[in-house]
Amino acid sequence: MSWLPLGGVRVVDFSMFVPGPFCSAILADLGAEVIKVEPPRGDPGRGYVPVQFGTENRNKRSIAIDLKNPSSGKIVEKLVSRAHVAVEGFRPGVAKRLGIDYETLKKVNPQLVYCSISGYGQNGPWKDRPGHDVNYVAAAGGLAFPGQWLKAPTRSSLPVADMAGGAFAAIAILSALHAGRSAQLDLSLFESVFFMAAMRHGLEAGADPRAHLFPVNDVFECADGQRLTLGILEEHFWDNFKRCAPGFDGDEYSTDAKRRAHGDALSALLTKTLKDKTAGDWIELFEKNDIPYDLCVTPGEAAARNPQLKERKATSGGFALFPVWADGRRGGELRGGVPKLGEHAREILVELGFDDAEIAAYFRDGILAHA
Repeated sequence: MSWLPLGGVRVVDFSMFVPGPFCSAILADLGAEVIKVEPPRGDPGRGYVPVQFGTENRNKRSIAIDLKNPSSGKIVEKLVSRAHVAVEGFRPGVAKRLGIDYETLKKVNPQLVYCSISGYGQNGPWKDRPGHDVNYVAAAGGLAFPGQWLKAPTRSSLPVADMAGGAFAAIAILSALHAGRSAQLDLSLFESVFFMAAMRHGLEAGADPRAHLFPVNDVFECADGQRLTLGILEEHFWDNFKRCAPGFDGDEYSTDAKRRAHGDALSALLTKTLKDKTAGDWIELFEKNDIPYDLCVTPGEAAARNPQLKERKATSGGFALFPVWADGRRGGELRGGVPKLGEHAREILVELGFDDAEIAAYFRDGILAHA
């Protein structure tokens, strides 16, 4: 039995690309019924990063509605009337033009929890600025500091703002549901990164760009080209490492403060030393000497080889599952695959009380679409 605490919660998701779908994927994984409302040509995310579109839209049903057509209003009203949550990810003002803004939908459902996810928020001088993940991360301080001792700041492969913002949106939605009354939530992707960056680096001017780094807590390339991470912070791990590698017994490396003070030389020496052996050779040594390490792998490699993921049943049907266990049960389950565009339109409309003639007319008039 899986842990599905949101069973019975109904979500209408009007969002596209990554942040909103990531948010509703979390809710769906935990048991919520999510109806994905797409435009007639589909969520553009279907074409931009198809892999992520698939992973973020499993366990959902799709209906494709032309929200620009006023005749779509009746469908929207019935969808929202039975929902607990609505999510949208347009620029400020667009939802109102489409007739899916909070004030409009609250008249249909006074208990609705409504979450808007936008780049910079619904108000302020930047509210209408265009942007994507890399813009929000840069503006919020997420690219100001390096992630490695001897390297300049670089961008993660993960869309930090999009995924963090989606996760914060899910937290806010669950909090509003717990409060038990309607709420209008305004989630800024830019502020999501700012929140995390400020938590990590503080808000003081002139912050030390290496305050969060340790030269022995880094990524290093081995002789065979594979990359290993070292997670050495505590003194006993450093002592263990010195038994595996010669040349690190000097007084200049004898304490954490001295290792940081001589960090450039130490990082260079570590880089040179790790290249002397293959990753396999180092792993054998590190395993014997209780040293925190890990090999840099792809998610696919981790899923195929990692015994920890297998033991904890972290995947199902080619998807990663929600990463929490509760009372001995895995959070989330694969209840449905990736929906085709508009795949569930008919069954959803039947559930909402539309008859065959009305459904046929909606398709005929282009208000509904399918793949």
